[in-house]
Amino acid sequence: MLPHRPTLAHRLRLLAAMGALSLLAACSTLDQGQSPQLDAQASWVVLPFANHTETPLAGQRAEAIAQALLSAQGMGAKVRSAPVVTQQEALFNSGDSQRMQDALAWAREQKLRYALAGSVQEWRYKVGVDGEPAAGITLHILDVASGETLWSGSGGQSGWSREALSAVAHKLMRKLLQSGLAGSR
Repeated sequence: MLPHRPTLAHRLRLLAAMGALSLLAACSTLDQGQSPQLDAQASWVVLPFANHTETPLAGQRAEAIAQALLSAQGMGAKVRSAPVVTQQEALFNSGDSQRMQDALAWAREQKLRYALAGSVQEWRYKVGVDGEPAAGITLHILDVASGETLWSGSGGQSGWSREALSAVAHKLMRKLLQSGLAGSR
């Protein structure tokens, strides 16, 4: 008896399925902590995001997406932005730490409960034939009064060549925030 030999069509389907799975697995990476118990009625502030990329204003772009996502996750009118200090973002040593500390002090004065802080590690279109968008973001949920980090999550995601960079960043931040806010009660 001769062994069964898969047909060419069967081999192609198997190869396509394996390729699709490997592409999906390579598109994003997430690491996040245990979701804390958060008061769903509490007030929030989005702190200035640090920009660790070569892309100007990437931190501010990520902040805007994060604020919209916090509102969409049910935080609604309870989400505020820290006052904007007019400062041209420098390529190196842009004072991110000081801006965040000033914003956190402001949030304490306002008696806000939680803060969302973040940093952007990647915000670009990859060089190459297709120019895929890629974003790398770290988020932290802080207790404003103590400054304690309640939750952290970090991830990177790339998209298809016809996808907008902001859409890739939006998907990544949504996944991270859903994890961080899962313990809201």
